[in-house]
Amino acid sequence: LEFYEKALKIDEKALPPNHPDLAYSYNNIGGVYDNMGDYSKALEFYEKSLKILEKALPSNHPHLATFYNNIAGVYKNMGNYSKALEFYEKALKIDEKALPPNHPDLAYSYNNIGGVYDNMGDYSKA
Repeated sequence: LEFYEKALKIDEKALPPNHPDLAYSYNNIGGVYDNMGDYSKALEFYEKSLKILEKALPSNHPHLATFYNNIAGVYKNMGNYSKALEFYEKALKIDEKALPPNHPDLAYSYNNIGGVYDNMGDYSKA
């Protein structure tokens, strides 16, 4: 966290507030908070990063799917399965449009959604 925060401070001084590189710094910090189990902080940083990228990238850009997956993972860890599904499904829609049908990221998206249904006890849907 210490070094990601140092990098963020530099980025915040050197870059305009909506620069995509800031989004990646926020995402890295969000990932650390997610790993630490501080889900509210993780969401705060993931949502900051997503807000920037939603403006900077086309709506079907595969990087957005990655960020949606990160947010969904936090909600899954929190047990908020409906929100997790909402974000995993956003990621899947992008992947289905932007990637070839046999791309590994599609399998990743299907597995993420299946994992949520599994956690919900909806085994046939999983």
